[in-house]
This record gives sequence, structure tokens and C-alpha cells, in this order.
Amino acid sequence: QVQLVESGGGLVQPGRSLRLSCAASGFAFTNSAMSWYRQAPGKERELVATITSTGRSTNYADSMKGRFTISRDNAKNTVYLQMNSLKPEDTAVYYCKAVMTAFGITYWGQGTQVTVSS
Repeated sequence: QVQLVESGGGLVQPGRSLRLSCAASGFAFTNSAMSWYRQAPGKERELVATITSTGRSTNYADSMKGRFTISRDNAKNTVYLQMNSLKPEDTAVYYCKAVMTAFGITYWGQGTQVTVSS
């Protein structure tokens, strides 16, 4: 059974930090590129960051560069998103996505809510 379970979301004040985690199971995590997406109310889901299966390469949406860091621990089957200097416009549901590129298979987590507000 494939599972992607996000955690670490919550309510945080502007300027503070949060670290999201996504624990994976039931598929070949070490062969999968991992991404974080987010969806704010009334908006389309957007890419936040991507990391390759080895963790050697990362990519970020322009608005997140310098504030967010994606990383992974293949020994723990977990991907992280460190979010610093949070802004109210970062408020969204954050989703974890796995892509097994060799097979064209995609999995999504259920999402975790991040709310940035004073």
C-alpha cells in the first residue's frame, strides 16, 4: 500500500520557520523524484520544489528560492521542506508528490495545512 504522509504544518507567525516532512512507504522511494506542491484557497496547485532521487539536484519556484530548502533522507524514506522567513502569502495546503520516472507513476500525499498569520 502506497503512502505519503505529510506532517509539520500548523499556524506560524510571519518571519518564522517551519519544517515539513513527508514519510513514504509502499513504493521505491530511492528511485523516485520527490516534490512539494502547495495550493492556496481559490488558486491552482503550484510547484514549490523538486529533488532528484539521489538528492544531488534540486529545483525551486522563483518565489521560494532562498527561503525554502528541500532535502531527503533515503535511509528514512522521508523528504523535507524547510521553510524560513514565512509570509502570509505562503499560507496553503502543502502536498508531497513522488514520481517514479522510469514507470511514469505519480503518487500524492493528503496534504498538510500551513497558515502564516499574526
